Amino acid sequence: MKEAGKKRCSRIKSIIFDIGGVLELGEAQKKIKGCYHTKGVHEYVASKLKISLDQYFDSIDTVFAESMQGQVLKPMLLKVLSQNLKKSQKEIEKLFHKAYKKKFKTNKELYKFVFKLRKKGYQIAILSDQWHLSADVFAPKKRMKKFNTVVISCEVGMRKPNPKIYKLVLRRLKIKVSEAIFIDNQKWNIEPAKKLGINTILYKNNKQLFGQLSKWGIEC
Repeated sequence: MKEAGKKRCSRIKSIIFDIGGVLELGEAQKKIKGCYHTKGVHEYVASKLKISLDQYFDSIDTVFAESMQGQVLKPMLLKVLSQNLKKSQKEIEKLFHKAYKKKFKTNKELYKFVFKLRKKGYQIAILSDQWHLSADVFAPKKRMKKFNTVVISCEVGMRKPNPKIYKLVLRRLKIKVSEAIFIDNQKWNIEPAKKLGINTILYKNNKQLFGQLSKWGIEC
């Protein structure tokens, strides 16, 4: 069994992590107006703006999706949100940043594990769907510099489950599909990676993840 584990481990060169729901832990996502939104964050913002949730989503609907896919830059995003939500751009930015910090908790145990993996010789990468206002909080440059490569949807102009975004991270890492493990908390993001031949783990909690990785001989 040990020999089999070593063989499996020997061909894994990179471990790719999602952020929201894996490295940053919050409430579950739900589908609203065709987009997946994190419960808690948008409710918090709507309550602070003293508007209904329906009114709130009508105000951010189009620009949220466009920002997530990098079709609109942050200055334009803030301009549109400011007009629709009737607050200054600084107030909007501050409010969303506060909401993400309040409703998510950094998975410090997992980050510690991740950076140990790099010291052991593995490439570590980020592959995450974010719009500009969540990326500010979840992907600070100081932390992201510790990864071999970082692919954020709003920065690269495409998002999961588009197969091109998975291919992009593999291309940047200069590895074969069989040499990577992709970790995400959503099944709909895992399936496209599987179809490409990437090894995957559907994240539930740290204990489950560490157990799954140990089967590949990956431990710290």
